[in-house]
Amino acid sequence: MSPRRGADVLATARARNLEQTVQDAGIILCTGSGGVGKTTAAAALALAAAQRGRRTIVVTIDPARRLAQSMGLHALENTPRAVPGVEGLDAMMLDMKRTFDEVIDRHANDPERAERIKTNRFYKQLTDSLAGTQEYMATEKLFDLHTAAAYECIVVDTPPTRNALDFLDAPKRLTDFLEGRFLRLFLAPGMAAGRLTARAAGFGAGVFMRVASRITGAGVLGDLAEFFQSFEGMYDGFKNRAQSVYRLLQSPGSAFVVVATPDTPALREARYFLQRLAGEGMPTAGLVINRMTPEPTAALAGHSPPEFETVAKRLDDGVPERRATAALLRLAADRTEAAVREQRTISSALHGVDPRALVEVPMMSDDIHDLEGLRRLGSHLVGTGSAA
Repeated sequence: MSPRRGADVLATARARNLEQTVQDAGIILCTGSGGVGKTTAAAALALAAAQRGRRTIVVTIDPARRLAQSMGLHALENTPRAVPGVEGLDAMMLDMKRTFDEVIDRHANDPERAERIKTNRFYKQLTDSLAGTQEYMATEKLFDLHTAAAYECIVVDTPPTRNALDFLDAPKRLTDFLEGRFLRLFLAPGMAAGRLTARAAGFGAGVFMRVASRITGAGVLGDLAEFFQSFEGMYDGFKNRAQSVYRLLQSPGSAFVVVATPDTPALREARYFLQRLAGEGMPTAGLVINRMTPEPTAALAGHSPPEFETVAKRLDDGVPERRATAALLRLAADRTEAAVREQRTISSALHGVDPRALVEVPMMSDDIHDLEGLRRLGSHLVGTGSAA
């Protein structure tokens, strides 16, 4: 794509906002690298959808509980809670352990089998530490809420991972883990918990088991064997569910909102994620860039930093009032330079990528901690807010 064409694409994207998304989308997924404001953006979009008369829920996996605080709630739970003062808006926080337990109950063919899995020591470790488990549980809860059809709009604050792509990869990663060749060793005939013999899976497996049992202890391997034997026959259910979730994310009713800041690392990841979404055929609503440096007021617009500095030098003559004006002009010069630098960084990072909508949110004077702050942010996201 030529530089001129790239500039035209971004100019067109800047003319759009997320109004249509909060009006029409059944599922809105806010994603991006850590610390860019996903949680706040998700809450603001959910509030905007509810204000338009849509029955809405926002789901967070935020460990800092910022979402609950900003909505006037002391805490969030694994079940929806109404947001005080906002008709039609619920909020909830994903409890990964409880959600995983619900998944086991769904796929197990009898209560005893489900209880055997949930009390297994390896299962407890799995729910706490396996990479991708949190992301997978987020997709599970999303699918449950969608199939229950109690909400017109579901807004998901995706997990705070180092790589935003983990959310897309989580269903496949977990099912691949459960189907792995290594784990099949524990499902071989005769591999009941505590019976770690060479006959269980052939000579190679037997050697592996004898070595592994000396390193980890036979009890650990027994837990593993019991867990995967209890799981046998449930793999297809997990895999089919993961495929259904993926198709849901690809459906026209879903919309991904990528959130970033005007920093190169965050923009680089946002670019990669936008490209991945396009490659996977997933619907992108837009890119939100938080904490943009506001440009100077209209009275100072059109002047360059060198002009500000020239006037500031003339005013910096020891008279207190004139010195204060000079300091403000220098501040305006710094802000102008920062704003221009951020625009160059955005243009460079997004060259060749169409974000569809590009919403640039100015840095706020204070942190968002209540509904009024969320409304203020929402006005920027849906196009009714001031640019300064």
